[in-house]
Amino acid sequence: MTQHLADALPTPTGTQPGWWRDAVIYQVYPRSFADSNGDGMGDLEGIRSRLPYLRDLGVDAVWLSPFYASPQADAGYDVADYRAIDPMFGTLHDADAVIREAHALGLRIIVDLVPNHCSDQHEWFKQALREGPGSPLRERFHFRPGKGESGEQPPNDWESIFGGPAWTRVEDGEWYLHLFAPEQPDFNWEHAAVQDEFRSVLRFWLDLGVDGFRIDVAHGLVKAAGLPDLGRDEQLKLLGNQVLPFFDQDGVHEIYRKWRTVLDEYAGDRIGVAEAWAPNVERTALYVRHDELHQAFNFHYLTTGWDAAALRATIDASLDAMRPVGAPTTWVLSNHDVVRHRTRFGSLDRARAAALLMLALPGSAYVYQGEELGLPEVTDLPDEVRQDPSFFKANGQDGLRDGCRVPLPWSGDAAPYGFGTGGSWLPQPEEWAGLSVEAQTGDAGSTLELYRTALRIRREHADLGAGDAVEWLDAPEGVLMFRRGGFVCAANTTGDAVRIPGAPGTGAVLLASGPVVDPEVLPGDTAVWWQG
Repeated sequence: MTQHLADALPTPTGTQPGWWRDAVIYQVYPRSFADSNGDGMGDLEGIRSRLPYLRDLGVDAVWLSPFYASPQADAGYDVADYRAIDPMFGTLHDADAVIREAHALGLRIIVDLVPNHCSDQHEWFKQALREGPGSPLRERFHFRPGKGESGEQPPNDWESIFGGPAWTRVEDGEWYLHLFAPEQPDFNWEHAAVQDEFRSVLRFWLDLGVDGFRIDVAHGLVKAAGLPDLGRDEQLKLLGNQVLPFFDQDGVHEIYRKWRTVLDEYAGDRIGVAEAWAPNVERTALYVRHDELHQAFNFHYLTTGWDAAALRATIDASLDAMRPVGAPTTWVLSNHDVVRHRTRFGSLDRARAAALLMLALPGSAYVYQGEELGLPEVTDLPDEVRQDPSFFKANGQDGLRDGCRVPLPWSGDAAPYGFGTGGSWLPQPEEWAGLSVEAQTGDAGSTLELYRTALRIRREHADLGAGDAVEWLDAPEGVLMFRRGGFVCAANTTGDAVRIPGAPGTGAVLLASGPVVDPEVLPGDTAVWWQG
């Protein structure tokens, strides 16, 4: 049942226009951040209690992955009630406390919104099933008769992102569309009631004081007319490579124009952030035109390897695409859906260097919980503890997303390392004792202190943060080097030390991701910031 508060939060005061243009936004995965009640699952009170840590880290905003009422078929991305908190995370009063305390600490709160699909336990969907074929409520989803002599085949050949067909047949013979798990039926965004409902949901959370929304599957809301066949299998491989009949349809932009008018009704620069897998950065830029959303995740940067030439090409393309629409470019290395970049890049040295490179680029940066600790992917989780729904399917995602979702280590030398008092929902590796917040705090060579220092310099240096261009400097093969006013960043993506004669002028070293003995020699897999 939808929960209510007696009074709503006042809108934040003293806000700076365009704060999102250079914001560092920290992603909290609630079930894995901090557990306040000892049930092994992170919760809202745990998040509230650790907000001072995030303030001291130096981030500007906190993005919370879903905490809504949900059967948890897909870790909360199957929402049963968009105005209620799942009991495993707390209550609406707990959410209110998180927002209030964050604002008191100078942090903004962005919440996840899941508009492409809901849970099969959502009241609309349950009633649509009860009422059967012809029910008006079925028009709010994509119910269709099947193909074949008796309707025994799916209505088209679309595949679920999690594997298998994107259609499930119900007892009365009709099929419904779910681009993800069968427990996640897709909404029909051509229906006025769906559009009205989500504008109402936006206002509910904006009235509570949230500063914005990260929009899950922002590219998926509108499907091509007639739901045409794609005509091939292994469709997941096409994601992010071409426009598909179920993704990145032009009709989504009218939805976000209407949402922008809602956001603009509120003081304090409330924002929308698109999780939009588009074929290229030019298509991504369409989501952040002046009358649509404010930011879009830069998946093209996230998927670029540790290679100077490839990184430079992606950086240039990203900046070039966003400049005409006047939107900030975003930079991200990890999130709750991908292998942590320490593991993906092959070493902690590369992960640290990549962090300094990312934080030096113009625009907004995203930090996924635990990357500031240098956490690796957990690759040896037992099958019996995994919960990623795609792990149990064929031909979908690899199903190994649980490895980046293991709860954080806070303190102590034994699991659950201060996460809570009752274990953790996924087991933590023994070697994480040396990676805890407690173990790294005060150690000048630790990854945590590297992030703290980098975020402080980024905040204080006049030439860092917002912007739409870099000045590339000549550098040896395998090295990226650019200037931003009186600041210079160099990143060596090779495994060998490289000499950079005279680099970069006479400026002092501000920060390095690893030891630098000779200022003209850049060690392998190392990034350096200079005062240029």
